[in-house]
Amino acid sequence: MLTLKEVQSLLSGELLTPGINLEKECSKVFASDMMSDVLAFIDPESVLVTGLITSHVVRTACLADVSAIILVQGKRPEPMVVDEARVRNLPIISTACSMFEVCARISRSHPEAGR
Repeated sequence: MLTLKEVQSLLSGELLTPGINLEKECSKVFASDMMSDVLAFIDPESVLVTGLITSHVVRTACLADVSAIILVQGKRPEPMVVDEARVRNLPIISTACSMFEVCARISRSHPEAGR
């Protein structure tokens, strides 16, 4: 298991939702831009890695009981999307890494986290 703080450090990520506790452990990582796949296949408490930056991602993550959202390619959502995540106590971390690089780094560091 790894904590969200470890994930942020591993990815040189920026927390876009300050004030949210990153000491929570996450069991798995799931990477997808298809929110229908997220709803169908993600395990609760997983970290969602995506390139999508809409409010639909936040709502889907909440429905799927996701631990955090990792945004790839340095993407940044609109302030209202970040506010919605903050209200729902859902961390959003942005990283300059590609989706592949995020998965590779986490897999190398914590092979049990992959799916």
